[in-house]
Amino acid sequence: MKTSIEQLKEQALSLIEADDVNQLRIYLDEQHISDIEDLIDEIPEHAALIIDTLSIKRAINVFRILDVPTQERVINKLSEEKLSEIINGLPPDDLTALFGELGDSSLVDRLASLLSVEDRDEVSTLLSYPEDTIGRLMTPDFLAINKDYTVREALEYIRRNGKNYETIDVVYILDDKGVLIDDLRIRELLINDPETPISELMDGRLISLKALDPTEEGIKIFKMNNRVALPVIDADRVLLGIVTIDDILWKADEEYSEDMQRIGGTQALDEPYLDLPIHKLIKKRAGWLIILFVGELLTASVMQYYEEQLAQVIVLAMFLPLMISSGGNSGSQASTLIIQAMAMGEVKLRDWWQVFRRELVSGLSLGLILGSLGLLRIFVWHSIFPDLYGEQWMLVAFTVALSLVGIVMWGSLIGSMLPFLLRRLGADPATSSAPFVATIVDVTGLIIYLGVASLIFGSIMHGG
Repeated sequence: MKTSIEQLKEQALSLIEADDVNQLRIYLDEQHISDIEDLIDEIPEHAALIIDTLSIKRAINVFRILDVPTQERVINKLSEEKLSEIINGLPPDDLTALFGELGDSSLVDRLASLLSVEDRDEVSTLLSYPEDTIGRLMTPDFLAINKDYTVREALEYIRRNGKNYETIDVVYILDDKGVLIDDLRIRELLINDPETPISELMDGRLISLKALDPTEEGIKIFKMNNRVALPVIDADRVLLGIVTIDDILWKADEEYSEDMQRIGGTQALDEPYLDLPIHKLIKKRAGWLIILFVGELLTASVMQYYEEQLAQVIVLAMFLPLMISSGGNSGSQASTLIIQAMAMGEVKLRDWWQVFRRELVSGLSLGLILGSLGLLRIFVWHSIFPDLYGEQWMLVAFTVALSLVGIVMWGSLIGSMLPFLLRRLGADPATSSAPFVATIVDVTGLIIYLGVASLIFGSIMHGG
């Protein structure tokens, strides 16, 4: 049975092949915006034709939710007239995002030339804010009234001007200097007497963002408050714009994807996986792989240092993979938990000591659990295969058990503390990816394992 998107694709292709533009427009205008975006994903070669065929309002709404590579393809194929209509119809925040992400400067110049001087200056101002700050996400189109208005005057103002703004769910109250005093939901205006002064409806419970706040802060504040939009102010509390929930959700999804890619041991992908040229994909992955490879080479150096001791108690080599994987797994677990907690705002930089103590206890407990399992495994296998571990099987068992306790605890501490160190240095904690943590713990874990073996076996491993 065909899915709805397959049916949509089949019908659209048949109309495109028949060159029936009028019928195609009628058909596409009956579809949901999200379905048309899915259709473009299925037949990207016809993206420009689909956008060109849609009525202008729907074309703008579809264009704004496309990924940047697809937007770029559409821009290069659209007529100047249609492109001008779309670009001038985009809200300022969407225009800023588009201009900021387009890699081709000549394309940016071409689009900027289609804007009015006022709109061009507006986008230029928004682009002046650092990337990954609230200022880059805000739109200067907001509904604001003076504190001296009555409810009647406020509603009349909204009727005259509301259609020019992205959202009118909330109205912002300013003083004569443009300083933000409070905000009111529209419902408060609708349910109160028309002659009520706006000042009587204010409750002082204003929630706002600063233009230079990091986007992570904005995501957290939206999450904790039931708002569709929040005002953005400068250092003097002058209202600069608003940030809407849809932009925050897009940014949250983007940051989540970037963090997952970094945790997986690769640079963040700037484009969807299938749209990224293969040479760029290799470049994104090669850097980390080279770093991790060089790091893993240190394990060979450690084993070379203990080569003579390993040759004398060769059975210890059987447990090297176990040690490496156990330490890497515990470190990766701790790292992932702390990175996620930081991203959610549950853990701050000042909490490092509390986290250290918790991971010390949990790492020790987990190490004791795995160490006990390792000890049990050797005892059971020795009872079944008495010659498997040799005459020193008891020493081997306790070497493995004690090493697992130390390695798992060490891995937990390294994995949990590395994100704090990176945050302290101003780097993204997600850079402490699972493979990176595992590489560090691999090397140090081997030192712990072979060091414990040297202590337990004593004269046997030193030729005595």
